[in-house]
Amino acid sequence: MADPEVAVPNRRLVSLAGVVATFVGLAAAELAAALLVTVPSPLDALGQQVVALAPGGFLTTAIEILGPANRAVLLGSSLLVAVGLGVLLGRLAAGRFVVAVALVGGVAVAALAASLTSPDAALPTVLLALVAASWATLGSLRLLLARLGAPVAATSAGTDGPDGRRGGPTATAAVDRRRFLRLTGVLGASAALAGTLGRTTFGFAGAAAPDVTLPEPASTLPPIRGDLAAELPEVTPLLTPVDDFFRIDAAIALPRVDPADWRLRIHGLVDRELEFTYQDLLDRDLVEVDATISCVSNEVGGDLVGTARWLGVPLVELLDEAGPTARAEQVVGRSVDGWTGGFPLEVATDGREALVAVAMNDVPLPVRHGFPARLVVPGLYGYVSATKWLQDIELTTWDGFDGYWVPRGWSKQGPVKTMTRIDLPASGDRVEDADLVVAGVAWAPVRGIGQVEIRVDDGPWEPVEVLPPLSEATWVQWRGTVALPPGDHTIAARAVDAHGEPQPEGPAPPAPDGAEGWHSVRVEVA
Repeated sequence: MADPEVAVPNRRLVSLAGVVATFVGLAAAELAAALLVTVPSPLDALGQQVVALAPGGFLTTAIEILGPANRAVLLGSSLLVAVGLGVLLGRLAAGRFVVAVALVGGVAVAALAASLTSPDAALPTVLLALVAASWATLGSLRLLLARLGAPVAATSAGTDGPDGRRGGPTATAAVDRRRFLRLTGVLGASAALAGTLGRTTFGFAGAAAPDVTLPEPASTLPPIRGDLAAELPEVTPLLTPVDDFFRIDAAIALPRVDPADWRLRIHGLVDRELEFTYQDLLDRDLVEVDATISCVSNEVGGDLVGTARWLGVPLVELLDEAGPTARAEQVVGRSVDGWTGGFPLEVATDGREALVAVAMNDVPLPVRHGFPARLVVPGLYGYVSATKWLQDIELTTWDGFDGYWVPRGWSKQGPVKTMTRIDLPASGDRVEDADLVVAGVAWAPVRGIGQVEIRVDDGPWEPVEVLPPLSEATWVQWRGTVALPPGDHTIAARAVDAHGEPQPEGPAPPAPDGAEGWHSVRVEVA
């Protein structure tokens, strides 16, 4: 491939050519990822490596500030890096095209190395996809530069060229510039469409609940009744809709697991190593469990908490079949993407209904929530217990292993702290009625909630009505009424668990073992 001669050394135009060509290649790679399970998205693969190599404090800060938006921010940052690489690519190619070839090859090698860390990746298809993406990048770049470097008439010293310099090309070159801009628009629009299609197919369609027929549970729970949200829509419902359920994890790309090939292995300090297929789990006696789970990054008053009706196999049954040895102290869950979490073995055997869950709210686990199976352990924050895309359970000593977040500065023990949230009124509301309804939710999974109190400004704490929970592992809804004089007021809430232990006043940040503090809202009474 001979180097094209660029007759119009306009830095802005060659930079634009490089950016458009870069995004053509990215779009080709994203389409390949959408169509082929064994080809990860290069953007996601590179982003996952950034997450894996980033210091724990950086990840903690990012999650606390951005919450679920952290992936979108990382994707946006990756696209900005791609723009920078495109500018560099165009300018290098305008000088010597072979240097641009070397840059594209280097980026492809980096993407290959990152992609092969994905559990889905297969070398032949990843290599083929990256070669095709590189070809698309270089081919479109050459085509665009050829438009800029088409034969032009002699320049005249007194004519302004398209780069704004005196002595530039005559009108013949200006026509080429228009052809270049038209081609740029076509290629750019095509890349945007193809890339969006790839991201949509790969990132979102795969997030839905897979087409799996669930068996009838051996143990079912009664239908939901007495939900305060039916009367007060502002209040969080007893069960969180699947589409609204929070997602916080270290996976940039959703693992795509074929249930026909998936296996769950139980090993380590056990008498018998076991392995189960997805169908093996479905064929067992499945039970329903209502449980609230929370992210340790949840701030006071935050929404990184949810309740679902989980369906699955009791974890204690699987562990009993494996037979923990006398040295076994910790249950370690491993995801197909390498994430790990560990919690005390006694938690799995103390009577709480920990599950290897296969469904939530009567639908198979959506991919974003852990299909084909995940761990649900009531009373523990997700960072130590809620392994999604579960493929491995290992029993170890307590000191024998630290889960993903422990070396990054978080506590090894992760019991959920007692917490209350005011849903109604919202902070900043302006109300007309002095008799104001205050309502919300409170949770202390496994321990349960014994009482919720509210106060206005610096007044006394007053108990409110606490509605019955779905189970001792779920949150409760509560409501009360306060009489407020005109003006600005602060309403605060606190809870006491069923053992009589009050909610910590705090304040304390989420790191290293969960936030503390009383949630409050400010309202204005007209």
